[in-house]
Amino acid sequence: MANIERFAKTPKAWDALARPGQIGRKAHSLLLMANGRRSERELSMLLGDDVSELAHGLQLQGYLQPIPLVMYSDGDNTLNS
Repeated sequence: MANIERFAKTPKAWDALARPGQIGRKAHSLLLMANGRRSERELSMLLGDDVSELAHGLQLQGYLQPIPLVMYSDGDNTLNS
């Protein structure tokens, strides 16, 4: 089983999206793309740059929240037990 961290917007992020100058262009773009389904890697590919540091900074500031996605391998029978 592997955990893949994904990020979703918090209410603070939704407020910041209404005022793009408040957080900067790159952070604003990241917040727009963070939908709880995209991984940090996918967000980096979409934005054309590694967003790890920015995403974690926005998380510490309360703009993003981690959404763990648990993936099960074929040999993992925890769902059947």
